Amino acid sequence: MLSFFMKRKNLGQHFLVDTKIIDNEIRFAQLQKKDVVLEIGPGKGALTFPLSKSVSKVIAIEKDLELVNYLKNNLPKNVMLIHADAVKYDFHKLPNFSKIVSNLPYQISSPITFKFFDYSFEKAILMYQKEFAERMVASPGSKDYSRLSVGVYYHVHCRILRYVSKQAFNPKPLIDSCLVEIIPRKNPPFIVNDYAFFFDMVNKFFNHRRKKIKTIIKSEYNIETSDISFRDYRVETLTPEQIGSLSNEIFQRIK
Repeated sequence: MLSFFMKRKNLGQHFLVDTKIIDNEIRFAQLQKKDVVLEIGPGKGALTFPLSKSVSKVIAIEKDLELVNYLKNNLPKNVMLIHADAVKYDFHKLPNFSKIVSNLPYQISSPITFKFFDYSFEKAILMYQKEFAERMVASPGSKDYSRLSVGVYYHVHCRILRYVSKQAFNPKPLIDSCLVEIIPRKNPPFIVNDYAFFFDMVNKFFNHRRKKIKTIIKSEYNIETSDISFRDYRVETLTPEQIGSLSNEIFQRIK
């Protein structure tokens, strides 16, 4: 058993072994028998097995072939196991899922989270590294406020449910983790004229977060800024709504 865990540690994997935390995940998900649950990175099935007892179907996507081979002979019949890279896999091929419950592989936290936003579901209960989770829910003006904060705010309601000690994992990661709840918004919290332009602008601005808005606009878009809103502010002080309004102003001038 020890050699197996050591090998997985070399792949950057950390398995949740604290059953109390697993019970928390199940409870926070408010599972019903009719639910179809998507799980990314089932590992050795610590979460998969209790999920399968509470819902109609579990769809588990695992990239590690050795773990797939371990799981496929041990899983309940209502678990659909897929050997694939979840970041690259087309979720449209899957049965419709109502909830997502996962102890995510931390190295894919950002791409898989934003991928979730492209699909319809009721709720997600997800494990993230503490630093990442705190950036997801950070407020303007805080040290953790980032492009991630803005992107998450635009798409979903997000909150940290509880902090999880690194002692709950084997092998033990370097930092603590968080259980996070995500509920998709029915409507965006503000309107942007062009979705792709808005998020590209957010990336550009946070790449230069210590510079004033007028400096970044002049460098990136080469337009006059004398009457641009928030021109003397820095992006890290602006609310997502203010950034959205600024995006619309700039888009109107360059389209």
